[in-house]
Amino acid sequence: MREEQPPFVDRRAASQPEGEPRDDTKEAMTTESKSLEAQLEEEREKAQGYLASWQRAAADHQNYKRRVEQEREDSARLGAAALMFNLLPLVDDLERALDNVDVRLAGMTWLDGIRLILRKFQALLDMNGVTEIQADGQSFDPNVHEAVMFGEGEEGKVIGVAQKGYRLGDRVLRPAMVIVGKGDKASEQDSTQ
Repeated sequence: MREEQPPFVDRRAASQPEGEPRDDTKEAMTTESKSLEAQLEEEREKAQGYLASWQRAAADHQNYKRRVEQEREDSARLGAAALMFNLLPLVDDLERALDNVDVRLAGMTWLDGIRLILRKFQALLDMNGVTEIQADGQSFDPNVHEAVMFGEGEEGKVIGVAQKGYRLGDRVLRPAMVIVGKGDKASEQDSTQ
């Protein structure tokens, strides 16, 4: 008779308590877990890269909108400056004409009409932020004054205005053409003696 052999028993499985996976299963799960963690970390890095790219794009878009708005404002301001600059000779001519009116014409209504037109031009300049540069009696400033002549008077001081100057905000629209004092003859003689 043949002796029966006992059934095959895996001693590794028999030595492990129930409910715990076998070593080769643990090893497979650990490898798979590490692989998944690596993939997760890789995907997190991609997500961070996408977030950073999106944030840069959003910042670029904000900068673009701000730059377009600034250019629009600059363009409007430049257009207004060009218009105001072209109106200045008209204002100058009207002022010169009214300054040189004969005394016998002083009561004429058409002359009052011209004065009214001049006031409207000046009001238009004021509404658009154009102001006159103060020159007479001021110290000569080459940033806002243009010397066209020298005359007897206090040295470095503006003694006369040949043409008014104007600013638009803080920018010089047209410098004032002025006559600058070069010093008195009497004070020059005193200083040489």
